Amino acid sequence: MDIKEVLNKTDRFAANAGCRITEADERHAIAEMTVNEMHLNGGNVCQGGALFTLADLAIAALMNVSGQLTFGISNSIMFVSSAKLGDKLRAEAVSVANHHKIPAVEVRVTNQDGNLICHVTGMGYRKAKSL
Repeated sequence: MDIKEVLNKTDRFAANAGCRITEADERHAIAEMTVNEMHLNGGNVCQGGALFTLADLAIAALMNVSGQLTFGISNSIMFVSSAKLGDKLRAEAVSVANHHKIPAVEVRVTNQDGNLICHVTGMGYRKAKSL
């Protein structure tokens, strides 16, 4: 099972938001998105929900890479700087604790210049069934 193919096809919300998984293995996962008009808020910068969706997709890829169905149960996001129209964003998720039931992940979302846009932490719950 290739988690990239599975989630890029089945996570319709993230796909419709322009997010796509580009890398995933047991150590890390990367999701990417280019900020376009539909991502902008009233302040003309990328809306926080769009940033969270990108980070959440990277979290999902990492937590589900083994093929065991895992859902998010807690997430926290810290916005550091604004993403702007045309920015190419990269969310890299790394495992903090790969617990058999409650894994923990950390995500850094950066722009094309490597500047930190937001930092996300997440915890999941592994179900006793396959993805």
